[in-house]
Amino acid sequence: MKTALYDSLDGVADALAKCMKCGNCMAVCPVYPAEKRESSYARGKLAIAEAVLRGDLRLDDGSVQEKLFNCLVCTSCMQNCPCGVDVGGIVIALRAALAREKGLHAVKRVIFRTLRNQTLFNRLMKTGASLQRLGLRRIPGDAGYELRFNIGLLTKRIFPGLAATPFREQAPERISFHKPGATAAFFTGCTFNYIFPGVAWDVVKVLNANDVEVLVPGGQQCCGIALLAHGDVEGARDLARKNLDAMETCGAAQIVTACGSCGESWQHGFLKILADDPVYGPKAAFWQSRTFDISTFLTAVVPFRQPEGRMEETVTYHDSCHMKKVMKVFTEPRILLQSIPGVTLKEMTRPDACCGSGGSYTITHPETSAGITGRKIEDILNTGAGRVVTGCPGCMMQLSEGLARARRPMVAGHYISLLARAYGENF
Repeated sequence: MKTALYDSLDGVADALAKCMKCGNCMAVCPVYPAEKRESSYARGKLAIAEAVLRGDLRLDDGSVQEKLFNCLVCTSCMQNCPCGVDVGGIVIALRAALAREKGLHAVKRVIFRTLRNQTLFNRLMKTGASLQRLGLRRIPGDAGYELRFNIGLLTKRIFPGLAATPFREQAPERISFHKPGATAAFFTGCTFNYIFPGVAWDVVKVLNANDVEVLVPGGQQCCGIALLAHGDVEGARDLARKNLDAMETCGAAQIVTACGSCGESWQHGFLKILADDPVYGPKAAFWQSRTFDISTFLTAVVPFRQPEGRMEETVTYHDSCHMKKVMKVFTEPRILLQSIPGVTLKEMTRPDACCGSGGSYTITHPETSAGITGRKIEDILNTGAGRVVTGCPGCMMQLSEGLARARRPMVAGHYISLLARAYGENF
């Protein structure tokens, strides 16, 4: 997809023309089973897009906006489309057009501006970490926290706690256990930096165990995928440029991610939004082929060291939408899991079914999201596994909340944490 599709609606008509209205998208859309409406899945949304282009519907109509944002952009429909319709691109193009015409919602505008100001964002997250005990109460077990007070959409939700010290403030910019055979920059993303620094350290440990020196560039920021998904194209471009500059100055030749959203941004998103930028377009293209999910990096780029630590565990693996459907990473995490002595992998009926998170979708559409998550939890429990792991921190949070709601003593984790345990304390 070219940048122009996000900058105007001129290219949307050509993208829409590919659709033959077969309805294959209905069979895989996670929203449709919960709502049973034509507008819930791709064919209906494309019909809305056509009506907008004809002038029969207005983008600023509240009903049109509700339908455009009732989409997780999970790309399931795109994988099942015989015509290759870029549904996600069309939906985001319409959201971007709405943002240009009417401006972003005030709440989104504040959040996205904060994400673009790393100093302010970092200060707010650290303040939140120090004050979270005042507003949150811990749920029994390891499920997380819930709000003490009723504040609308976030009431009765379960959250992980914020880390007292972000990972990037804990970690030096260069980490190696002994003489490395390779060097890679670790793009942490926001969630590992502020919520799951322990998983970020597991990534470092596993890379070090495989003779990889890890660089943690201090200038990296949010990948911007949330901004792009809501139509803030210029905000997403700003973050992409800052991240490209950070990686260029750190001296690494390759990037490792452990988050599907961040990985998708580096492999696809940055080039889509910067393709027409004469300075940053070539930089985005350079890193596109040099960015790897950690599972791909370990199984295809560097010599993989078999872990020796044994753990008798039965696990099931959830494929995140961004990793499997966009990055095409699904075999590699399973190879790593099956390399651990004693670990048995039991597959779900639909391991790649969306978990219902969709970033902010779980907050803006809580009932539909909970229904999607409920189906996923049932599939997990039917495997009989004692643990569910995934490659996306957003999925980790959504699945952990779903398991807590189902009153199951199981917390979703990252597969790399199991591998780190298997390497033991020697690394």
